[in-house]
Amino acid sequence: MRNYDLEFLKKFSLVIGFLMLVTLGLMVGAYYVHQQLPPEVSPIAAKQTQARIAPAGAVYAGTTGAAAQAAATAAAAAAAASQVAYGGTTDGSVIFGQLCTGCHTSGAGGAPTLDKAHWSARIAQGTETLHKHAIEGFTGSAGVMPAKGGNPALTDDQVKATVDWMLANLK
Repeated sequence: MRNYDLEFLKKFSLVIGFLMLVTLGLMVGAYYVHQQLPPEVSPIAAKQTQARIAPAGAVYAGTTGAAAQAAATAAAAAAAASQVAYGGTTDGSVIFGQLCTGCHTSGAGGAPTLDKAHWSARIAQGTETLHKHAIEGFTGSAGVMPAKGGNPALTDDQVKATVDWMLANLK
């Protein structure tokens, strides 16, 4: 090899070495900058966080607040209406069998069983009174009848149908 070839190889090796050091420096710098960036938050985690920190209630003030409160009340009523108990059936035997039988079969809490002897004084008050007590609830000397049998998802018509079924099936 000639002398100028050796000089070229030395200088070329130095340039390649320098470029390798610059490349390593850039890689270390990129790694450092990457570590400084905040991690990307998944959309699911963001929704969960928003749900967790959402306000528990709202303030209704003035006419705008009254309108918002009326809209919220209407939305709550619509949501409650969509969740009618027992599929909306007005078959008193189905509702009695799934809800009322617990107390009215055993007499728990002073509930009258399906015997005419237990119902004679109640029937004398009239079916409208019995319907009202079953819908709104009633506290008497014998015990307590919770409103709608303890299931607020029942409609008034379902409660009335169940009371009527019970009266028709007294023994």
